[in-house]
Amino acid sequence: MVSDDLSAHVTQLVDGELAGFAVQGRGDRLLLEDFARLRVRRPRPITVTFSGGLTQTCYSVTRSDGDYSVLFMPKAGYFSLCVDSVFGPLDIGVHGPALGCFASV
Repeated sequence: MVSDDLSAHVTQLVDGELAGFAVQGRGDRLLLEDFARLRVRRPRPITVTFSGGLTQTCYSVTRSDGDYSVLFMPKAGYFSLCVDSVFGPLDIGVHGPALGCFASV
């Protein structure tokens, strides 16, 4: 898939997840507000480092909050919570839906 196609695909995945999210209270509303505030308009490719020093091109979903960001891993087909470092984003093994990753911190 070409970069623009992957960017559109990631946007569709996140939009679908948001559309299907059942808001059950104030906490859910705050989660959606925080996610919307940090969500990028157009996902872009970014290199992520994994255990053992392996790297992979992933796509940004949220901007960093100063410590963490959510990225999409195209090879795996799901989202990842990454910790920010001087070396760029580092995968910390929190994977799944975008909102689930985002809400885990």
